[in-house]
Amino acid sequence: MAESSRANRGWWDRNADDYQVEHGTFLGDDRFVWGPEGLDEIEAELLGPPEELKGKDVLEIGAGAAQCSRWLAAQGARPVALDLSHRQLQHALRIGGSFPLVCADAGDLPFADASFDLACSAYGALPFVADPVRVLREVRRVLRPGGRFVFSVTHPIRWAFPDEPGPEGLSVSASYFDRTPYVEQDEEGRAVYVEHHRTVGDRVRDIVAAGLRLVDLVEPEWPAWNSSEWGGWSPLRGNLIPGTAIFVCARD
Repeated sequence: MAESSRANRGWWDRNADDYQVEHGTFLGDDRFVWGPEGLDEIEAELLGPPEELKGKDVLEIGAGAAQCSRWLAAQGARPVALDLSHRQLQHALRIGGSFPLVCADAGDLPFADASFDLACSAYGALPFVADPVRVLREVRRVLRPGGRFVFSVTHPIRWAFPDEPGPEGLSVSASYFDRTPYVEQDEEGRAVYVEHHRTVGDRVRDIVAAGLRLVDLVEPEWPAWNSSEWGGWSPLRGNLIPGTAIFVCARD
């Protein structure tokens, strides 16, 4: 857990500038998009209808430049944007907003119990942590009874395919059941980037083990309007296999 956290904090601090240059136009400054397919929260309403967000305390985990929090604030919500990377949050400051920014680890949330009505994470934190149950338990702790947590991650089936947007990415090349993390190392063998694989069943069991209830599992289809590529995500692959999984959870 500590090694993954250290590696990914450093990676995002080093690469935040390039990430925002490459993907900033797609993400926008105040758009809530769940993944490379371009599914917008204003359409999906996974956190609830926009008119019901007014006055809600919302925690965004793995906020990056806080685009989702900015959209939430525009709906009248009271968001808090949390990220492991200080440099990502500097981009949030650059774009602007009147909500708090917090630099902290998702596995040790610096908030009191029952502080938030809702929590969300669009490709933040969960793909990069070695102990997802710890993060989910922390989220449950800071949610009020009846609260909802919605998070998106790379669809687990994608781990069986090469991370390529073209035809070479359509053939299975690895075992879906191999949970070995993807790790990049420096010359001295220290991890500098880590992603952790969980099967769909693992994700469901993690949610249950954390004391949350799974309400829905959304697998966005690739829309006809989206002609862009994002790493291994592309129209070619998106029309054949899912690229994103969105887990809708509740604290009863």
